[in-house]
Amino acid sequence: MKAVVLNGITPADQVRLTEVPVPQVKPGWVLVKVRAFGINHSEQVLRLQEIEAPYIQKPVIPGIECVGEIADPSDSGWKVGQKVVALMGGMGRSFDGSYAEYALLPVHHVFPVETDLPWDALAAVPETWFTAWGSLFECLQLKPEDVLLIRGATCALGYAAIQIAKALGCRVVATTHRETKLPLLSGADEAVLDDVRLTGRVRGVTKALDLVGPRFLKDTLTAVQKGGIVCSTGILGGVFTLNGFDPIKDIPNGVYLTGFFSNFPTQSVMDSIFRFIRDKAIKPSFGAEFGFDAIKQACIALDEGKINGKAVVTV
Repeated sequence: MKAVVLNGITPADQVRLTEVPVPQVKPGWVLVKVRAFGINHSEQVLRLQEIEAPYIQKPVIPGIECVGEIADPSDSGWKVGQKVVALMGGMGRSFDGSYAEYALLPVHHVFPVETDLPWDALAAVPETWFTAWGSLFECLQLKPEDVLLIRGATCALGYAAIQIAKALGCRVVATTHRETKLPLLSGADEAVLDDVRLTGRVRGVTKALDLVGPRFLKDTLTAVQKGGIVCSTGILGGVFTLNGFDPIKDIPNGVYLTGFFSNFPTQSVMDSIFRFIRDKAIKPSFGAEFGFDAIKQACIALDEGKINGKAVVTV
């Protein structure tokens, strides 16, 4: 089969397809015929930095998510041809991931789905929608009457969060730090240019999804009204931790701070996501589509930040 195989630091212009054996099935794992997959910042980090870490078993096929069909169900009880999505659980790091024509994946991170979405739209869902869904409902406890602030909304996760919140009935205020990207937030009720400080510029916000992360988190905490909840999920600001953060002084009285870690998907949550997509007649958005033979070009576009939204690769 064709696959991308990493042995060390690999800039996007060095990504290429090679021939490797189709994985052999073993108990507790299923062989998935990959039909499409999303590409993520996580895989960029792996290619350019993390591949050197001792816990990465090299060589490795990257890719933390995919959609496809069961090629060999092993002992899972599933059927050949059954439509599935897979994400996280060590994909592309602890074991080979989705940048391949076939992927051998542990049963506990593969989820059968019932959907009529085409493969490209379906590939925009697994990791992105799971993270948005968990952030909005598990962490922010989002309700139709909420005013939701999405800080750093011009990314795949931001666009998914806008789609979900608007379908629920919320008022959405979305931000970007680039004026040229304001038109991309047309799905929100209000698009705001983020000039580092939002406190006093946005009003009535009851819930906030912060995708910029620690860099501006203190300001996000003071931008919501009393009783509001802030969920820190992304790290677009390039700052990974908050040094000198004082929870007593930096979290306003009556405001709540939480965060979402997307490593633990479940069948019940995936079922809820696809039920919501079906009931609300949503077509998940994505910014660009590439064929598998153009995987190098897809990685270059990702690394150069040229894709507005999710990039998907069809196999």
